[in-house]
Amino acid sequence: QVQLQESGPGLVKPSQTLSLTCTVSGASITTGFYFWHWLRQPPGKGLEWMGAIGYRGGTYYNASLASRTSMSRDTSKNQFTLQLNSVTPEDTAVYYCASRKLSASSSNRYDYDYWGQGIQVTVSS
Repeated sequence: QVQLQESGPGLVKPSQTLSLTCTVSGASITTGFYFWHWLRQPPGKGLEWMGAIGYRGGTYYNASLASRTSMSRDTSKNQFTLQLNSVTPEDTAVYYCASRKLSASSSNRYDYDYWGQGIQVTVSS
């Protein structure tokens, strides 16, 4: 059973960097052909795909967020991370990690095989 769990601060101040970690159990993040994604859902809005990191470590970003986004992984801990720089209140959302066998973006929940439970992040001073 593959499980994903997001962790990180629930409150970030404007202009700071949001850092989240997704811990994976039941599968290795280096398992062939799996890609590990980050998505978010602002209040009252739909899911937004943010980016992905692949089983070989390659990264893929939403063009609209690419200038502020960085993803990395720690294979020894079976974790992957999201950093979002220069946050504003518009970055307030529930952030999810998810996985599927494609790197391509999708905002359709049913396109993913596994999901974390999500973590609420609020950007406020």
